[in-house]
Amino acid sequence: MPTPPRALTVAGSDSGGGAGIQADLKTMLALGTHGMSVLTAVTAQNSLGVQGAWELPAEAVRAQFRSVVDDIGVQAVKTGMLSSAALVETVAALLADLDVPVVIDPVGVSKHGDPLLAESALDAVRTKLLPTATVATPNLDEVAQLTGVHVREEADLRRAAAAVLDFGPRWALVKGGHLTADTAAGEAVDLLTDGHEEHWLRAPRHDNRHTHGTGCTLASAIAAQLAKGDTVPQAAAAAKEYVTGAIAAGFRLGAGIGPVDHGWRLRG
Repeated sequence: MPTPPRALTVAGSDSGGGAGIQADLKTMLALGTHGMSVLTAVTAQNSLGVQGAWELPAEAVRAQFRSVVDDIGVQAVKTGMLSSAALVETVAALLADLDVPVVIDPVGVSKHGDPLLAESALDAVRTKLLPTATVATPNLDEVAQLTGVHVREEADLRRAAAAVLDFGPRWALVKGGHLTADTAAGEAVDLLTDGHEEHWLRAPRHDNRHTHGTGCTLASAIAAQLAKGDTVPQAAAAAKEYVTGAIAAGFRLGAGIGPVDHGWRLRG
């Protein structure tokens, strides 16, 4: 049997299984790749929010990364929760030595509004992590946190993407899911651009509040598609279709915001 494409996630753990490392590995499996992980933090987390978070030492992150990359090898990498400047700088240095596509999801807050990135780490994200990115995938809150650009309508997505590209990623995918349904004409619209090409990714907006893990899922889906050889526009379009289906199939779990359904295609 041939070896499947290998994708690596560098992110935090979600004990509730809806986001973070758990969401990434489920997504990578669903999209036909072998998912591997470098754990950066452990969280106590459920449908109601994040009750606690414990960062791993930089040497533990570095050792996990070297262990996987030096023996098994990777064909794409995705990063998620990197809570401190020390972790951001450690991971950025590791990524700078790789010659594979890198998807940077600059996680700032959880779906419930819990902070997951220290204010002191923002400069390291801007100057060290984003320049390693093949594609960066910030949501609107993360765009505002990193660039100061506030997106209030669809036309603002171009200005937001340009501000992100100024930090050095080759492509920016600015996710417009936080726009109101009226502002975005009832659609979930994202803009992917490298400063020259533009790809507007549109999908129906589903009336479903069980959307925990959407950002992690989209970024890891892009990484999985890149590991399989897609171009960035192809990978982003395929990932958008996958996460839209996962949102539509999202289910209630616990008393708060439930997860998207990473296995929706397997049950189709």
